[in-house]
Amino acid sequence: MSVIRPDLPLIDLHRHLDGSVRLETILEVGLEYGLPLPARDLEGLRPFVQVTTPEPDILAFFTKFKWQVGILVNDDVCRRVAYENVQDAQREGIDYIELRFSPVFMAESHELDPSGVVAAVVDGVAAGQRDFGVRTNLIGIISRTYGPKMGQKELAALLTQRDHLVALDLAGDEKNFPGEWFVEHFKRGREAGWAVTVHAGEAGGSTAVWQAIRELGATRIGHAVRAVDDPALMDYLAENRIGVETNLTSNVQTSTVPGYASHPLKAMLEHNILATINTDDPGISAIDLPSEYRVAVEKSGLSLAQVAQAQQNALEIAFLTSSEKAALQNKKRLSGRPS
Repeated sequence: MSVIRPDLPLIDLHRHLDGSVRLETILEVGLEYGLPLPARDLEGLRPFVQVTTPEPDILAFFTKFKWQVGILVNDDVCRRVAYENVQDAQREGIDYIELRFSPVFMAESHELDPSGVVAAVVDGVAAGQRDFGVRTNLIGIISRTYGPKMGQKELAALLTQRDHLVALDLAGDEKNFPGEWFVEHFKRGREAGWAVTVHAGEAGGSTAVWQAIRELGATRIGHAVRAVDDPALMDYLAENRIGVETNLTSNVQTSTVPGYASHPLKAMLEHNILATINTDDPGISAIDLPSEYRVAVEKSGLSLAQVAQAQQNALEIAFLTSSEKAALQNKKRLSGRPS
């Protein structure tokens, strides 16, 4: 039995394009360009790319990105990965997806031009939307791990395609690179007309969530796991309609939470917070969005009504206009009617 409501759009708001590279693509591109792959077949490659048991922390999880971005040898491969992301969303039955990416992170392994990476991603996603019919928006990431100076360069690269992005995000090593270092970056991003979502309260505490909202202008928070430790913050998130992009399997695999049953998603929904269900890095976690909805019920204890609420929340907090949301909902209702 599917736990997904068929009359509501299926939406993923938190998926890293550069963490969603197909295992087959890694193998094919690696062999084509003579890259030093750790294995030369899919099953041999799998344990190097995908998480098989929980990692001790998020930084250990990050090491799995090595081959996700290690095959990005040129702009054409970046374009291909972006295109395949949209195709994979269509295969999962997704109606709307927001893909986020860090151009500096994608460019680093093969010393690409970050601006060229941004243009390639925009082009690949546009082609994917045309061919597969999945409405897709892009979120640019400033990778905090490179520091604020490189963050300005990354922001400049993202701004070269300003009209093709809807939001700005801050991701990376939350513990060692605090959000306070990036206030000016996000001021510029908001001035460019972008919405703001920030990774916070995952490796850091609830104070990081407060900072993202108050100083960076976030209207959505990625993860926000530690928000549950702060009753005042939980109240604020609910009262001010701040969206939360939760990622169940990812949080278990990074040991951000001890297990599915202890994940705060259920508590957030009970607190009337606009919490949602997303995939994060499905190429690493070896998941898809429908499987995360099943996990929410089978392992995290959500009722079907709570799952439907999370699905509805995703539509409410999506970076779309009111008319775009209405059109997406109407299209879904019409497609679900019997002939």
